[in-house]
Amino acid sequence: MAKVSSHTPLAARGDRWDARLGATVTLAVAAFLIGPVVLSVLAGLTKNYFVGLSSGLTLRWVTEVWSLYADTIGRTFTVAFLTLAVCVALGVPLAWALTVFQGRAARALEELMSLPVAVPGLASALALIISWGTVSGLRGSLWFIVIGHVLFTLPFMVRATRAAMSQQGLLGLDEAAATLGASRLRRFLTIIVPNAAPGILTGALTVLTLSIGEFNLTWLLHTPLTKTLPVGLADSYASMRLEIASAYTLVFLLMLLPLLVGLQWLANRGTRRAHAAVPPNTTTHS
Repeated sequence: MAKVSSHTPLAARGDRWDARLGATVTLAVAAFLIGPVVLSVLAGLTKNYFVGLSSGLTLRWVTEVWSLYADTIGRTFTVAFLTLAVCVALGVPLAWALTVFQGRAARALEELMSLPVAVPGLASALALIISWGTVSGLRGSLWFIVIGHVLFTLPFMVRATRAAMSQQGLLGLDEAAATLGASRLRRFLTIIVPNAAPGILTGALTVLTLSIGEFNLTWLLHTPLTKTLPVGLADSYASMRLEIASAYTLVFLLMLLPLLVGLQWLANRGTRRAHAAVPPNTTTHS
């Protein structure tokens, strides 16, 4: 008997319609999200935004932005990497502790850590100023901004790392290594951290992204000597020509995108290695 295909012409037309609809929605969302950024970048490269591209292209505004705000670029990355270092040093052990010691206390601690994410950034910054703003030398230093960024980004590091630890089944590996006499520190550094590397890299990507682009906390915590990229961007939009503000956006993207692409590549590479290290499932028969 001839085999009847279940894929009828009507079903084929339906599949094509679904594919076209999906592509249309994807393009519409991309245009909605990316379109304004592209227009802003073009505005920073035109001689006169109100005339349009017909006025010609120029790098004059980018040069002015660099001369006015170059110091905010290095300062921003300094804050971001210090924030990342603190979040990794605190977040990875804390994520493992929450994975090992599960219970009401662990859940309460995790919820407590999420408060800075739920509370508006200005409120968190005001609380930091009230509680720590009088400490000698702290209010005018970058570390004051770093403290605020750590409070905001640490929950993201902990959650991404803890999710990787739970999925990898590291509790069983840790117990097996403990029975062989490995110390707690050795187990953590040689078993837990390498196996949780994809989650750690994902958390690192999130922390860097949030820290570099964080405005609400930084705006209230900064001083004229500790201004960062987002604060400078807001100042340029408020007090200068639109072309300069748009050129600032271009500089911001040029500094941020290569870093994010590199970290995303590392995260994807770590994920592929983790999947390749997992042995294939075996089926047992009774």
